[in-house]
Amino acid sequence: MIPAAFEYYRPKDIPSVLAILEEHGDDARVMAGGHSLIPMMKLRMAEVPHLIDLQDIPGLSDITVGETITIGAMTTQAEIIDHPGLAEAAPIMREAALQIADPQVRYMGTVGGNVANGDPGNDMPGLMQCLDAQFTVVGPDGERTIAARDFYEAAYMTGREDEEVLTQVSFSAPSGGYAYEKQKRKIGDYATAAAAVQFSERGGLCAGASIAMTNLSDTPVFSEAAGAALIGTAVDASAIKAAVDAMLNDIDPTEDNRGPVAFKRHVAGVILARAIERAWSRV
Repeated sequence: MIPAAFEYYRPKDIPSVLAILEEHGDDARVMAGGHSLIPMMKLRMAEVPHLIDLQDIPGLSDITVGETITIGAMTTQAEIIDHPGLAEAAPIMREAALQIADPQVRYMGTVGGNVANGDPGNDMPGLMQCLDAQFTVVGPDGERTIAARDFYEAAYMTGREDEEVLTQVSFSAPSGGYAYEKQKRKIGDYATAAAAVQFSERGGLCAGASIAMTNLSDTPVFSEAAGAALIGTAVDASAIKAAVDAMLNDIDPTEDNRGPVAFKRHVAGVILARAIERAWSRV
């Protein structure tokens, strides 16, 4: 449980981070909260000769709430939970953050680290797809924006280049009903299955539905078909079943210590149905 030797950097601005990345190439890694990277280094599953800590860079923990919500990459899950303006404008963020790991982890774990790592078990990537978030990355060629729904390519593989740093996430302030539902083996564990749902309603019928699933494929799954199955309905039992069936066609779970494929598919259906029902009760 002791990592290999490494050089530690704590730069004060993004240009300094980019300079270190450019100098050391694949031997350098950026660290946000460290809850994914540090355990892998301790287990010698990852060797990082040059570790760049983003803790001292100003502005990366800012939260701006308006028609567009912007959250800095170094914002912790605890800061999301405690921010009253964010809880009012996007309550699904707080609901999801409260289900991530445990308080000790939430005080250090960051939004940027959670979404940038590409771990299919992390909670924020699916949530960001549900909210149609945009990720801002900065690299040697300047700044660019990548849609959350386009960001994840495979497990631990994303649209961010190695020399780029994710600096913030942003999304339009959501309205209507919402729910983040998660099933896990124990407190602190990754989800066996989780669902993020955001609804809009008009005249007693579903006017819009966004659904994303977590830890049921090698990337988070934005299920456009599941949302489409609910639009124009009163979100009754038959509509929910149609949405669940559509979602099951989109996921591709694998067997692991959380259970066989059939069990995961069953749990995914139960979790999504619960999330839909709870979100619809809040419209």
